[in-house]
Amino acid sequence: MVEDELSLTPNALETLRARYLLRDDAGRIFETPAKMFERVARCVGEGEMAFGAARSEVKETVKFFFRLMLNGHFLPNSPTLMNANRRFGMLSACFVLPVPDSIEGIFDSVKNTAQVQRAGGGTGFSFDELRPTGDYISTSGGRTSGPISFWRVFCQATRAIQQGAFRRGANMAMMSVDHPDILKFISAKEDLSEFENFNISVKVADRFMKVLDEQPDRLHVVRNPRTKKQYNLPRDIDVGTYSLDDLVEAGSSGRGCYTVLDIWLMIVRCAWRSGEPGLCFIDRVNADNPTPALGPIEATNPCGEQPLLPFEACNLGSINLAKFIHDGQLDEPAFGETVRMAVRFLDDVIEVNNYIVANIDDLCRANRKIGLGIMGLADAFFKLGLSYDSDEAVEFGRRVAKLLRSEAESASESLAGRRGVFPNWRSSIWDTRDGRAIRNAAITAIAPTGTLSIIADCSGGIEPVYALAFYRRILEGRCLLTINPVFRRYAEAHGFWREGLGKELADGRPVAEIEGIGESTRRIFVTAQEIAPTWHVRMQAAFQEHIDGAISKTINLPNSATVEDVDAVYRLAYELKCKGVTVYRDRCRSCQPMQMGGAAVDVVACCRCGWPLASAGSCDRCPGCGAQLCDL
Repeated sequence: MVEDELSLTPNALETLRARYLLRDDAGRIFETPAKMFERVARCVGEGEMAFGAARSEVKETVKFFFRLMLNGHFLPNSPTLMNANRRFGMLSACFVLPVPDSIEGIFDSVKNTAQVQRAGGGTGFSFDELRPTGDYISTSGGRTSGPISFWRVFCQATRAIQQGAFRRGANMAMMSVDHPDILKFISAKEDLSEFENFNISVKVADRFMKVLDEQPDRLHVVRNPRTKKQYNLPRDIDVGTYSLDDLVEAGSSGRGCYTVLDIWLMIVRCAWRSGEPGLCFIDRVNADNPTPALGPIEATNPCGEQPLLPFEACNLGSINLAKFIHDGQLDEPAFGETVRMAVRFLDDVIEVNNYIVANIDDLCRANRKIGLGIMGLADAFFKLGLSYDSDEAVEFGRRVAKLLRSEAESASESLAGRRGVFPNWRSSIWDTRDGRAIRNAAITAIAPTGTLSIIADCSGGIEPVYALAFYRRILEGRCLLTINPVFRRYAEAHGFWREGLGKELADGRPVAEIEGIGESTRRIFVTAQEIAPTWHVRMQAAFQEHIDGAISKTINLPNSATVEDVDAVYRLAYELKCKGVTVYRDRCRSCQPMQMGGAAVDVVACCRCGWPLASAGSCDRCPGCGAQLCDL
C-alpha cells in the first residue's frame, strides 16, 4: 500500500487535506490519501469478523476494499472516509428523525439532531405531526405557536453545531400539502436568509395530483393532525401569520378559498423564484417501502435520495461508471464484480458503525439499508460518444440502473445465504411479495456525490457536467483551472487541443466558437444549461425504474424559463413516476456558481446537485439548487 500508486488531481488533494486526512494536536496533517484509504479499508474489513471470517480472510478483504477505493472505482460516503477508526465512528450520511407533537419529543429530536450532525450526518424531518398554529394545548390551556416556530429551533441548533463539526449541518424539512400550516411552509424560504441550512419539500399524494388533473378548481382541504378536523384556507388570510381560527370548516364557507390549483401554483411560483420547495411524491415513495409493517416513510435525507423511516439511517457508496467504459463499451463483468464487492463493503459498514443514538442503532441493524449508486454518468456518455439529451443515452442509463439493481440484489442475496437475512425480513416486501431471502432491506440509491466526484475526478452522480472547464478556488485564495479530463483526452486524440483552450472555455468562450470543434463533438459534450429540462426528467425517471431509494437530481432551467416551464417539469416528473423533483432556474439567486469569464469557484461541492460552488459567505447556500453547503 504505497503512496505512489495513487494519482489524484490538485483539487482532489486539496479537498482531502482540507476535510479528510488526519491531523495531530497542532493541526498538522500526518495522513496521506493512501493511508486514509487504508484506514477506512481496515475499519470496514473488521466487520467481516462478525461473520466468522478468519484473520487471513479479513486481510485479503481489506486489500480488496483498499484497491477498490485507491483505483477510484468506488468510494463510500464522506462520513465513512472521515470517521473510520476515529472518535465518533459514525459512518452513515443519511438520517431521518421523528418530530413528535410534544415539547419533550421535539427537544429529544433536537438533541438527537445535534449528536448526529456533530459527527457529520445529515438529517431529514417531517413536521406533519405538529398541531397547527393556534391549536389548543390541553396541558397549559394555551395555544401552540405552530410547526414553523419549532422548525426554527432545529435551524438554530444546526447553526450552532456546524461550528465544531467536520461538515456544515444539512437538513431536509418536509410537510404534507394537507397540513393546515402548508401556506406558511411553502413560502418559508422566500426570504433566503431564513432556514438557510434546510432544503424543503412538499409531500403530495396521488389523490392531490388526481384532483389537480381532473378538478383543479376544487377547494383544497387541510386536516388538523391532532383532531382530524378538516378545513379550507380562505384566500384573504395573511400567509405569514394566520392561525387555526382564521380557517373555515371544510365545505362551510361562502368566502373564496384556495383551490387545489392555487396551492399547486403557489408551490410552482416559489420554486421558480428560488428553487424551493421541491416536491416529494409520497405515495410513490411508499409504494417501494420495503418494510411497510413498520409504518410509512415520512421523510428523506437532505438531498432526497434516501427515503427512511423515523430513527433510520443509511450508509451510501458510489461506483465511478466512467472507469468501466472501454473501447466504446460498458465492461459489464468488471462493473458487476465491483457492485458485488461494494455491497459487501456497505454491509460491513453496518457492523462497525457507531450510530450515536440507540433507537437509530436498533432500527439500522434490524433493516440493514444501504444505498449503492453511481457517479460519472456524464463522463461515461462522453466516452461512449452519446449526447446526454438523446434517446440512446436515456436507454443506456436505464440499462446501467437495471444492471446495478440485478448485481446488487444478487450480492445481497448471496450475503444473506452466509450471514442471514435482515432481522425485519419477515413481513417485508422481500418476504411477502418476492419470497426472496435478502441481506439488506434497501440496496440502491443515487446520491449527488459532490465531494466524492472531486476525489474521483469524475462528473457528479447522474448529473450532466455544468461546464467543460472552469476555475476552482482552493485554499489560501489560489485558483486552479479545472478541465473535464474526458473532454481533454478527446480533444487531444482528435487534434483540436491546444495550449490555452481550457482557459478560453473557462473564461466563457462558447464551445461552438472553438476552431476545429464540429457539430458532432458539440452534441457529445453538452452541458447542463444546453440540455432541455425534459431530458433531465427523463434521465432521472429512467434510473428510478430500477432504484430502491430515490434519485438526487436537479432539473436545470435557463434564466428565461417561465412559471409554466416549472409547472410542466413538476407534472412530467409525476407522470414518469419519479419519487421527487427539484428545479433550479439559472441565476434566480444572487450567489451563482460557475460564472464564466474567469469567476473562480470554491473547492466545496453541493451535496444535492454536485455543482462546484462559489464562496457563498454569509449566504452559505448552493446557488445551483439552494442546498446547504455540505458534501454528502
